[in-house]
Amino acid sequence: MLRVSEVWERALRAPSVASLANPGDCVIIRSGENYAGKQGVSLATGVTSRSAGAHALCLHLVTIPPGTRGIPHFHAGHESAIYTVSGETEVWHGEGLMQRTVVKAGDFMYVPPGTPHLPVNRSDVMTIAVVARTDPEEQESVVTLSLPQHLAELSAFPVASQ
Repeated sequence: MLRVSEVWERALRAPSVASLANPGDCVIIRSGENYAGKQGVSLATGVTSRSAGAHALCLHLVTIPPGTRGIPHFHAGHESAIYTVSGETEVWHGEGLMQRTVVKAGDFMYVPPGTPHLPVNRSDVMTIAVVARTDPEEQESVVTLSLPQHLAELSAFPVASQ
């Protein structure tokens, strides 16, 4: 069984760009560096068009440190599936970010295409999540939004990737 500390250590060593194989070959993406996503969280590149030649999906690891948040955003034309490995995240979502859901370790969350969402980690535990999306380009479909007035208190939380 993997301990959260082992998962976090692996998260710090994000996959790097692999040498693309011949069509039909499997591709292994080895650990590399993290990068700051437009959505305000740290991403470890996994399977993408650039790293593996993927045509219809991306898969990566997201980390949100305690006491931080992402940036309100949506993925134009792409759906996402999220599995929370560790931590507890408050997710504001839907039209105007009016809905609030708490996602805990072991939970799956589906985000339909174009649905605004905003993760907030109010806990004292690092949130680590595996995210799959139908956008092999990773960041091209990310559209950032302003923090709505009813969530103005969240501006006190630093953005996770800054």
